[in-house]
Amino acid sequence: MKRAVVLVALVALFVPSASIGAGPITVFAAASLTGVFPQIDRTPRYSFLGSDQLALQLQQGAPADVYAAASPKYPELLYHQGVVRKPVTFATNKLVVIVPRSNPAHISSVYDLRRSGLRVVIGDKSVPIGSYTRQILDALGITVDVTKNVVSQETDVKGIVAKVALGEADAGFVYVTDARPVAGKVRVVPLPGWAQPPIRYELAVVKPSAAATAFVKKVLSKRGRTLLQRAGFGVPPLKKK
Repeated sequence: MKRAVVLVALVALFVPSASIGAGPITVFAAASLTGVFPQIDRTPRYSFLGSDQLALQLQQGAPADVYAAASPKYPELLYHQGVVRKPVTFATNKLVVIVPRSNPAHISSVYDLRRSGLRVVIGDKSVPIGSYTRQILDALGITVDVTKNVVSQETDVKGIVAKVALGEADAGFVYVTDARPVAGKVRVVPLPGWAQPPIRYELAVVKPSAAATAFVKKVLSKRGRTLLQRAGFGVPPLKKK
């Protein structure tokens, strides 16, 4: 009996855990991907947060298999640090302003956000949505007038959406894809196309495995691209072989 117990213990030591039964992979992804990634693949464990927060966790050794960010900044940084494999662009997006459905501040243009007394919510400058917002405000020449009305700087885009949808703010800058799920609670105020910053999402394998590679292929597949487009994302043209 004792000999059998010892044998089982030795097998547990030398047989790779993956062969005993590996669990689902872990995907770190930007908050704006919360709705679409589970449609593409329901099996991974997802952690949706601001791209910068996830990058910091990866730098500190957090266990993840794949990383998807709303900007090339962090994937490229992690790639040069040797934390992730070479990133690939898989989606694009656009900025819009959202206001509560009742629109009590009567906002019809981004230029209305210069009026004093408004409550505007934007992303923190460390996260992609905050960086993109500052870029478009600079391009429009209204940074000073709008930022004086900023009452909150959120660490991810979901925080901005929530405050506007709940009527805790008069307006907020978000991705067009984030406005769709709350269409019954907010209205969209388009932003000038000429001022839009280029918004690119990048995807990278953190811990190489067949499952991680398969997930990336699903995102880049025809079905994955179709689901991204249905969610309002743009997709880059397929590279010719």
